[in-house]
Amino acid sequence: MKTITVNVSDPIYRDFSIYAKQVGNSASELIRRAMEDYHQRFILRKTTLRNRRPASVGGPLQPISRDEDLLGEMLHDARD
Repeated sequence: MKTITVNVSDPIYRDFSIYAKQVGNSASELIRRAMEDYHQRFILRKTTLRNRRPASVGGPLQPISRDEDLLGEMLHDARD
């Protein structure tokens, strides 16, 4: 394991220290975990579109009937 020096603002380090005590860890352990998470998510990019879960954007704003032309509404939206 490599020892490094990181400069962070006093308020952020204070918040990390307070939270670390609440969860029974050190601030350095939280920072180490954050770096590991960043490494997995952004450097190694193990997440692909195929293994991501879809986000919910809610339901329709109004009921849709069988006769409605949804493509036409999307192309000629009167809200603009």
